[in-house]
Amino acid sequence: MARIDNKGMVHGTAGSVIYREYRGKNIIQGKAKKFKQTEKTIRSATEFGLSSSAAAVIREAFKPAYFFKDGTAAYRSTQLVYRSLLNNVTGEKGKRDLHDGNLSLLQGLDFNTNSKLHEVLQISHSVSKSLEGLVSVTLGPLNTKTDIKRPKNASGAYMKHRIRLILVAFNFREEYYENLGFQDVDLEGYQTIEEQVITFTETVPEDCLALVSMSLMLYSTVSQTNESILLNSAAFSPCAIIGVFQSEKPSDYPTKEFITLPSHYPGREEKIKGMFYKGNLLMLGLANKTTKQTVELNIKSVLSTPKIKEKETNAGISLKERVYFRKQ
Repeated sequence: MARIDNKGMVHGTAGSVIYREYRGKNIIQGKAKKFKQTEKTIRSATEFGLSSSAAAVIREAFKPAYFFKDGTAAYRSTQLVYRSLLNNVTGEKGKRDLHDGNLSLLQGLDFNTNSKLHEVLQISHSVSKSLEGLVSVTLGPLNTKTDIKRPKNASGAYMKHRIRLILVAFNFREEYYENLGFQDVDLEGYQTIEEQVITFTETVPEDCLALVSMSLMLYSTVSQTNESILLNSAAFSPCAIIGVFQSEKPSDYPTKEFITLPSHYPGREEKIKGMFYKGNLLMLGLANKTTKQTVELNIKSVLSTPKIKEKETNAGISLKERVYFRKQ
């Protein structure tokens, strides 16, 4: 029932219309209607929810790399994960995860578009993985005076530059990620470095996909105390994914809710981080809904099928004929 307040504003419902106030204005909107979702819409909703959850895990894992993300990082990362699923390598819609996805679409993901990595740090690089599972990053030559674009009024002559590389392995089906290490390249003031190859010492587990990030940090030095103060901010914190590797032997899809315990991974307990990941539950929920719908369809099919009785022919051969029952 709608009512009018002492300011002349209408509140409440009248039939299928809802009245409410917003910033001194009367807003009129229709009531939300319930509708039955098709299997196709359920599968699409499942995949988008899974993408959002997986993207959140990735952002959490790389917090030590980007420090300050921008306001649209969550949206961008979710969209790229979703596109990775849509352009999947294997798997059926609604029954696949990032282990099935096309990870190349995640390469180049910037966590802060206010300072895109490739624009701020103009250095060539390539990432590779050996047969033994060791990841290496090749960095091209760099001149800190000309190849780094610093914030305005920031002099690089008295600044410390740090290029940080981080390697993280993810197992979404067992709901954990593992920090496989970081490598820093420190540069003082204006200087030039030659091409170099940096190799991580930890191997990537075969059941994990792996992502490599590169970020740039700027520090000023307090001469009296010899302290370094981080200058990165929301306006300047370049970091991006520069390498991706799909899992070689991914774990099986879980058939029930998975509980990750570091003790399940002897020798790696300190590096194992449990995920706040809902993708597996979403897929399990979809499987239950699909099974329920299939059962309901089968029941309807049986109930709608005309009953059959047998009759004997003159030749003694049993035939079947349709018999329709009418209500009296």
